[in-house]
Amino acid sequence: MSVRIARVVDEPLDVAAHLDAVDDPSAGATTSFVGRVRDHDPDAAGAVVGLEYSAHPDAESTLRAIAERAVGSTGAIVAVSHRVGRLGVGDVAVVIAVSSSHRAEAFEVCRAVIETIKTDLPVWKRQVEADGTTAWKGIGG
Repeated sequence: MSVRIARVVDEPLDVAAHLDAVDDPSAGATTSFVGRVRDHDPDAAGAVVGLEYSAHPDAESTLRAIAERAVGSTGAIVAVSHRVGRLGVGDVAVVIAVSSSHRAEAFEVCRAVIETIKTDLPVWKRQVEADGTTAWKGIGG
């Protein structure tokens, strides 16, 4: 199975569990991406204190399809999760782990997954600033 984890959850994400999920004797390379909530945004007037993520009910199946398309015929193995709910600065919002026979494919698949999440995953985020100002950031992670 090329996609071992594809989840949208409201609980903290475990990076080690994603790395363990893609551990495979055929893999010569493993890459990962961890997306965290940061304390600033170019569009924010002040400090960012959190993000509130919400998802369409089909988000998890969409996430699996994104991962499967990224894998294609590479033989890579993927574990990917996106968190929803209220996250504070430093909290992990997205975890992707990819293993493959060679590093080029692992990097390529990992990048394809995160870039497609940003454009195609029906997850929305509302940015919260220290003064209480909020702004919706649109579709994607």
